Amino acid sequence: MTAPHQSPAFGSLAVIAVVIAASAAAFAYTAGWFSPQRLTPGKLVAAFAPPTGVALGHRRNHAKGICFTGVFEANGAGSELSRAPVFARGEYPVLGRFNLGTADPNAPDATVRVRGLGIRISTPDGQEWRSAMINAPVFAVSTPEAFYEMLRAHGSKDPNATAAFAAAHPEFGAFGDWAKNGPWTASYAEERFNSLNSFVFVDASGTEHAVRWSLLPAARPVAVSPDELAKRGPDFLEQDIARRVADTPQHWTMVVTVAGAGDPTADPTKPWPADRRTIEVGTLAAQQVQAEPDGPCRDINFDPTVLPSGMRTSDDPFPAARSAAYAKSYDLRTAEARDYPRTTTGATP
Repeated sequence: MTAPHQSPAFGSLAVIAVVIAASAAAFAYTAGWFSPQRLTPGKLVAAFAPPTGVALGHRRNHAKGICFTGVFEANGAGSELSRAPVFARGEYPVLGRFNLGTADPNAPDATVRVRGLGIRISTPDGQEWRSAMINAPVFAVSTPEAFYEMLRAHGSKDPNATAAFAAAHPEFGAFGDWAKNGPWTASYAEERFNSLNSFVFVDASGTEHAVRWSLLPAARPVAVSPDELAKRGPDFLEQDIARRVADTPQHWTMVVTVAGAGDPTADPTKPWPADRRTIEVGTLAAQQVQAEPDGPCRDINFDPTVLPSGMRTSDDPFPAARSAAYAKSYDLRTAEARDYPRTTTGATP
């Protein structure tokens, strides 16, 4: 596959690929997956480091972000698929983070193709549902091994490394097409965020359902060219979402898609057919925004394997990989906390 036409807003397809793949999470490998001689979480996390060096005290990926708090209002329909208490009709507190898939916390917003949303929904019995989603409709590669190869190719000094990687991984094509041709918006509030990875919901009878989910925006998406976005300043996304939420809470409808027989659950590069059953299970409302340095999301990992009863991981290998990398990144950035100081005394931990 040939590289697409470059644009000043997001550069080569190789850069987009790394950014968007990264935005789904800083993946790594858990014990028992791969031989320790082949790969470790430390090696994978290190592969995200930009040429200018690591931003100490920050996430090794998704380094630029802004916190919010709000609620998830479950409508009760999700209980048909899962006995998880989060689907019982009612409101549950949410801690979230809008973010960009970049290792640079100072990256201009118009230079980063992928936008992410991490959420933690808590229920009164102490259970949590954590999820990290992105705005891409498919993932860039089909296996964690390929993801690491992609990072290595992007960081290689060999000018042919990226082309060789793309040629060896034809599944990269759908993601590349979205990165090149998909519309851009000027707001987190207008983005659809997708889980991409597959999970298993278990209902009250013990029946299992393979699912993916998405958050669909209430705000109408308005396409804006990358060139126009570049004129809006380096932090227009954070400024926009803070203004919108200050005016009125911003909403997304959570839609769960149920796999049909034979639908792939282990490969996030493969979308499921559009006619698959979907259920609207509730609404996410972002009610208050706070800058990350002193915000409540600063030290939270949106680990996708933190799930309530009634949910579990599927045969998709990525959630466990992401979990291991998040843990490694967390250890590194918390040890470097003095390099990312809070701006106020007694800020929310």
